[in-house]
Amino acid sequence: MSSVRRWLLAGLLVLVPLAITLAVLNWIVGTLDQTLLILPAAWHPDKLLGFHIPGFGVLLMLAIVLLMGAIASNFFGRKLVHWGNSLLHRIPIVRSIYSSVKQVSDTVFSENGNAFRKALLVQWPREGVWTIGFLTGLPGGDVANHLHGEYLSVYVPTTPNPTGGYFVMLKKSECIELRMSVDEALTYVISMGVVVPAKPATSPLNPPL
Repeated sequence: MSSVRRWLLAGLLVLVPLAITLAVLNWIVGTLDQTLLILPAAWHPDKLLGFHIPGFGVLLMLAIVLLMGAIASNFFGRKLVHWGNSLLHRIPIVRSIYSSVKQVSDTVFSENGNAFRKALLVQWPREGVWTIGFLTGLPGGDVANHLHGEYLSVYVPTTPNPTGGYFVMLKKSECIELRMSVDEALTYVISMGVVVPAKPATSPLNPPL
């Protein structure tokens, strides 16, 4: 019975991650395939080929993103984007939602931004309890007027779902920059500490930032 139990666990360790990965990929491809609905009915690959091939939506979305990037990268495209932003900022309710999302996306995807560029070791939710957080920037606005000393804006993700978490402002001297990539740190969080990043050549704990 011990051998059967061991084989069962070994089989689950192989099949469960594979099944979950395939299910997530299937959901992503299925969702992106819905973008084909923007095409005229006569242009749908299913009608042209006579059968369904999953993944055309992924290619279409990639083409749309590349096309929008190419347009937004030239002079006339930048003018057009600026005009569109100005128009959206004049619409009530839409203005609030769009401006907030735009600021976050500009911060996260900007090549010059610091958002999620560094993994930090921080004490949370109380002193003596350590977890991994991600540097998102520096406190600003009126908040900075009430914080004495150097502080960092830190996102502390939950596990195993890192899309939920807490935004906290911590003293810079109490944050330790980790010698691991953001991807390694996210994997460490998602796996609940099971998947441990490779140990650096020197001490894993760096001096405070």
